Amino acid sequence: MSKLIVFAIVGFFAQLIDGALGMAYGVTSTTLLLAFSVNPAAASASVHLAELVTTAASGASHIKFGNVDKKMVFRLIIPGAIGAFLGATFLSNLPGDVIKPYVSLFLLLLGVYILFRFLFIYKKTEEQKNVQLSYKQSIPLGFIGGFFDATGGGGWGPITTPVLLSKKGMSARKAVGTVDTSEFVIALSASLGFFLSLGSELIEWVWVIALMIGGVLAAPLAAWLVRVVPTQIMGTLVGGFIVLTNARTIFSTWISDDSIYPVLYGLIIVTWIAAVGYAIYKYNLDRKASEADLPLDVEA
Repeated sequence: MSKLIVFAIVGFFAQLIDGALGMAYGVTSTTLLLAFSVNPAAASASVHLAELVTTAASGASHIKFGNVDKKMVFRLIIPGAIGAFLGATFLSNLPGDVIKPYVSLFLLLLGVYILFRFLFIYKKTEEQKNVQLSYKQSIPLGFIGGFFDATGGGGWGPITTPVLLSKKGMSARKAVGTVDTSEFVIALSASLGFFLSLGSELIEWVWVIALMIGGVLAAPLAAWLVRVVPTQIMGTLVGGFIVLTNARTIFSTWISDDSIYPVLYGLIIVTWIAAVGYAIYKYNLDRKASEADLPLDVEA
């Protein structure tokens, strides 16, 4: 029972982060399942089944708050769905014990990228109208994002959200809302691929329901928080969490001397704390600079 409560809480915070950042629900949830020694394909399948409900709730909430570019959603979902189905089929045909450390490595690299992205690359942009991806951009972006989302249990957000944020004139809330809304179709396609390849026997249904409950409760709050929470700080927090939790599998697989584990964990934690501190510092600097640029009120 306590494990189910943990999964529901993780589902809540994973969706809270995902709804505010446009990434990390799948990566965070899959990381947790792998930590409980779940087969990688079964872990990704369970997460994508949970996402059928959480992404629907998240998408509806983002649409309600006006955070979605509907035209961009339709340009992403078809290539994304194809990539997710193929990725699910690919992962299902690999031996779980062999692929698990590589999935963890992929997730850890995503965590490092998220850290780097929100510490050094992320910039606020001004919202403009009619900011669109061309078909030449949306087709490979959707396919690659969908494929890696299915194989790693997460990747749609970390791959597609930064690309949308890099578009000149694209606001953060539109990028996040568009990615979260389109993810429902990606989860559906990946789930279909897993079902056809694995069947339903390996799915941890009770854990799926726990993740669903937590995610659904968080979705409306996340869609509202995307307007008020400092994105850089939250991105740094979740990136460090993903690195730390996936390091366990990587250390146990490739480092035989477990006496150095505490040192390695210590380095990760210290680096994570320093990164969060820098993110807070950078956010405060940017906020003060924005305030300094505001025009002075002129008395009548």
